[in-house]
Amino acid sequence: MPQSPDPIRWGIVGTANIARAQFLPGLREAGGGRAALVASRDRARAEAYASAHGIDQGIEGYAALVESPHIDAVYVALPNALHAEPTIRALRAGKAVLCEKPLSVGAAQTRDVLDVAATAAAPLWEAFVFPFQAQHQRLVRLLADGAIGDPAELYSAFHFLLSNPANIRMDAALGGGALADVGCYPIRLAFELFGAGGGEAHACSALTEHGVDTDAAGIVTFGARRLLLTCGFKRSFDTFSSVLGSAGQIQLTNPFHPSPADTLTIMRPRRDPVIERPTVDERSFTAAIRHIHAVLRGEAAPVHTAADYALPAARVLEELQRLIVI
Repeated sequence: MPQSPDPIRWGIVGTANIARAQFLPGLREAGGGRAALVASRDRARAEAYASAHGIDQGIEGYAALVESPHIDAVYVALPNALHAEPTIRALRAGKAVLCEKPLSVGAAQTRDVLDVAATAAAPLWEAFVFPFQAQHQRLVRLLADGAIGDPAELYSAFHFLLSNPANIRMDAALGGGALADVGCYPIRLAFELFGAGGGEAHACSALTEHGVDTDAAGIVTFGARRLLLTCGFKRSFDTFSSVLGSAGQIQLTNPFHPSPADTLTIMRPRRDPVIERPTVDERSFTAAIRHIHAVLRGEAAPVHTAADYALPAARVLEELQRLIVI
């Protein structure tokens, strides 16, 4: 029998909850890889995290991890303001990188990271994993087939209740705020559906606490098309989104991290709604990690990399933040 290829060895930069709750379960479900290292600024914390979550070894120092010869790919799970340095170091060390969103703080820093990625030996992905999922691919096919005519508008929300004022999302110095943390998802979805040729922010209003935006709404145009986004930390979980076209609309209960129970509903005038459940992977990171493994084994060409939309999306996000009316 042919032997299975060696597993892709992942290093995790940081001990954030998203690595435990999303990345590691997705890695296990995807198969073909293993969590080899995790790094923290504190060795004891890294070792405890590794022991608790099935990672081979915990080590001290982000630089030591990204430059280690014992890993093939790096997942950066740090606060937003700390993304750029380990991502650049890992790319220069020849590692593939999956960096949490947003890729960096601001358009200028995002451009710096992408300039390094452009000549790196391995690809860089920003951890918007929904484009890899079956539900998003179904949405794209429906729009391409004219299921709702010409798409004209995207309404997209991402809210959840954040009750701890000490959460890093409330720290301006770490790149916190609702727009950066969850408003970036509707922005990325709009670029995926409307393309990179547009993206101009026209209005944004927000509630603020501790120097960061905690609830925001904005308008972004893509030529004749429009994104209406709403995001925040002030109400219960909500990711409902709708693509509205000249002949109907498509509603999604969760376009960003769908579970098998989430629905895609096609609504057209004088016709019964068509309800689908396209999600096949249990974990939202699974399809993206599976793709990265295929790329690193030479079985697939990289798609949905950071080079696609990270920079124009960063410009939109930066402009929305500038337009906030306090």
